[in-house]
Amino acid sequence: MAELESKYIAKNVEDKWYKRWLDDNRFHSEVNEKEPYTIVIPPPNVTGVLHMGHMLNETIQDVLCRKERMNGKNVCWVPGTDHASIATEAKVVNLLKEKGIDKKDLSREDFLKYAWQWKEEKGGIILEQLRKLGCSCDWQRTQFTMNEVMSESVLEVFVELYNKGLIYRGVRMVNWDPKALTAVSDEEVIYKEQHSKLYYLKYKIVGEKDKFLTVATTRPETIMGDTAVCVHPLDDRFKGLDGKKVVVPIVNREVPIIYDEYVDREFGTGALKITPCHDINDYNIGIKHKLDKINIFNDDGSLNDNGLQYKGMDRFDCRKRIVKDLEENGLMIKVEDYDNKIGLSERTQVAIEPKLSEQWFLKMKDLAKPALDVVEKNEIMFYPDKFKNTYRHWMENVNDWCISRQLWWGHRIPAYYLPNKEYVVAKSKEDALKLANKKYPQENYTINDLHQDEDVLDTWFSSWLWPISCFDGILNPDNKEIKYYYPTNDLVTAPDIMFFWVARMVMAGLEFKHEIPFKNVYFTGTVRDKLGRKMSKSLGNSPDPIMLIKKYGADGVRMGMLMSSPAGNDLPFDESYCEQGRNFSNKIWNALRLVKGFSVEEKEQPTANILAIEWFKQRINEMIESINDDFSKFRLSESLKNIYKFVWDDFCSWFLEIIKPEYGKSIDKTTYEQTLDIFDSLMKILHPFMPFVTEEIYHQIRARKEDETIMYAPYPKSEKSNKKITDNFAFIMEVITAIRSLRNSKNIPQKTALECYFKESSSKDVIVKYESIIKKLSNVEKIDFVEDKKDACAALMIRTTEVFVPITMAINVDEEVKKINEQIKYYEGFKISTEKKLSNERFVNNAPKQVVDLEKKKLLDCQTKLQTLKEQLLALN
Repeated sequence: MAELESKYIAKNVEDKWYKRWLDDNRFHSEVNEKEPYTIVIPPPNVTGVLHMGHMLNETIQDVLCRKERMNGKNVCWVPGTDHASIATEAKVVNLLKEKGIDKKDLSREDFLKYAWQWKEEKGGIILEQLRKLGCSCDWQRTQFTMNEVMSESVLEVFVELYNKGLIYRGVRMVNWDPKALTAVSDEEVIYKEQHSKLYYLKYKIVGEKDKFLTVATTRPETIMGDTAVCVHPLDDRFKGLDGKKVVVPIVNREVPIIYDEYVDREFGTGALKITPCHDINDYNIGIKHKLDKINIFNDDGSLNDNGLQYKGMDRFDCRKRIVKDLEENGLMIKVEDYDNKIGLSERTQVAIEPKLSEQWFLKMKDLAKPALDVVEKNEIMFYPDKFKNTYRHWMENVNDWCISRQLWWGHRIPAYYLPNKEYVVAKSKEDALKLANKKYPQENYTINDLHQDEDVLDTWFSSWLWPISCFDGILNPDNKEIKYYYPTNDLVTAPDIMFFWVARMVMAGLEFKHEIPFKNVYFTGTVRDKLGRKMSKSLGNSPDPIMLIKKYGADGVRMGMLMSSPAGNDLPFDESYCEQGRNFSNKIWNALRLVKGFSVEEKEQPTANILAIEWFKQRINEMIESINDDFSKFRLSESLKNIYKFVWDDFCSWFLEIIKPEYGKSIDKTTYEQTLDIFDSLMKILHPFMPFVTEEIYHQIRARKEDETIMYAPYPKSEKSNKKITDNFAFIMEVITAIRSLRNSKNIPQKTALECYFKESSSKDVIVKYESIIKKLSNVEKIDFVEDKKDACAALMIRTTEVFVPITMAINVDEEVKKINEQIKYYEGFKISTEKKLSNERFVNNAPKQVVDLEKKKLLDCQTKLQTLKEQLLALN
């Protein structure tokens, strides 16, 4: 084998092994006789590039997949991207603007050509970036939510749900995004606290000279749409106004005063302006009281013809202007500061405009109940399970899903309008024509009589089918792949898309496959900076993941992400974690160089080495049991921390120090081979977390076959562990640590050999067994046992065992006496102050019992310490 590089160079190793894995088709899965393990990637937007959240999410998935491969399962990890209607269309529109092309000047077909061209050239960059991270996705199965199979599946589902009466078209109040020019669902609206103003306006009472109602509103720009003023029927302030009208300021339109218990008497003045077209609550009141509906906004948020002299103005510019006009006309009483929550479009961050619009909706109530039941019954497990409460709340209060979007990029709604003002729903125009002529045979329609709906479906309407459509389970429900790979095993995702995606996938799975789509959902936390802020481009606090990989290596970054990311909890990311990961790779590499640098010969195996190997094998058993338990509970962060400590401390700092031959001497062949076996096991244990360095070291430990890889090496299995061995060794480690600490505190050179006298105790057999290790790691030349304490010795207490170490020949006695006297002085003073406190009856009688007991314990410990120090002083004199 070639000589090992003096330094571990991550880039060279990562490039080499990822290419080898791809060339050897290591990530691909086909249906076979093995137990399947299936994960589908949460498809990132086709417009996206790798960010820290993706990196955390995909690292966790890769860890799970690599572990299950080593467990002998047939792993299928399906990658892919989401067509992201709003984001992609916005991206293409902006690119066309840069070329001087306006979307309005293009036909739908021409615009889609540009969109597909952009997707083929620029889309999917993120999937290439995931390779740099070491993701072992089945790239041959890469999916796109607008590919042929997935698009056909979406249309099939739409038609089926429509025919079941679950999809309907109707005029409803929707969340309108004036920037994206489309409706968005309730789940795509983010509510943020903002500092606003509350405007108090005069509404003159018709027929009452100089009398008016004061109405408080945060949106004076909507008064052109007012069709009533509403007060609470039990509010004494508004008695006697039944049947009266008021005049809307500026507009000078008379509207009725109505009574409704909806009104909050504590808000503003208790009188509420009702604008049915521009507020969901006003809309509901308007229906109840049969009020007129006046829409004053264009789709882009500007004022339309109903906006009077403000026509064409942006809604927020109009607010400023109308406030000024109200003040100038004496119609503004006062303005107050007011904090309220504003609904913003998640995608564009623009204030949502409630808008009456004809849209397509999916009834959710009947779909939601079974989807809630499977989670409540733990058929689907949430990790952490605290998210069950959030899930339950949403499912019990779900609204119908607005599934239409006023865009061109996406799955076009398969509804076809007829000249008789009716419509039919079918997968294709040809099918729609047959259906139309069947419903209306007298019309004898031709294909040219049909006009397809201009809207596309919400992106999530394709994503909710993802675990099914990835295996063509909608169009070919009995194909061998869907039968084998579905339901999938684990889903790793962020809690902020629990409703957008997770809940809807559960609904789709139960509706179309009559089976849950996955068994476990692991919710990752949010990646935050050291100040606790969410990482984002706008804050400039999010490092470039690819640059981190270049700097610290993929293994280093993976470890850095996972070391501080327990399920469901936010990750306070610090680049130093990645540095720690890189240092760990170097530590393992240097450990390998140490072992491979040993001179090996056939000779008797030292007792210390036999005992070290016996102990370490038991520790491996304990670690495997712990790791398997952690994985079963998705405690991946805890598992990695334990592996890190195990390799760094137990293996490098203890095991290798025990078996390492003295300078210039050789190691016996038995120990050497057994050490390589141990190294081999450690790399397998670590591989799911750090795939590159472990694959490289696996091939450096011993010569391997050309097609051999650690990826498919069996994960180590735990044999029956002997806890007595590990407990005894832990005691020996304490003994060695105590002797080393004594040596350091007394400034005794390492080369000076010590003697140790152990007081006879129950630990004698353990000390005798491990004597060779104590001597080697502590540089102790003699170990013996005594009945009583030994003079002129430093005394150590390790658990219940006393140890006496003669030190007069190894230390400066005068310096040591001075040091001990200073300690005695300190503890004498501490003893006096504690005794004084305990002699105070008020303290003893009034302080909590645990506080008094603690002071008594401090006194006892102090007395014991003083006795030990005085004995040490006596031994030195």
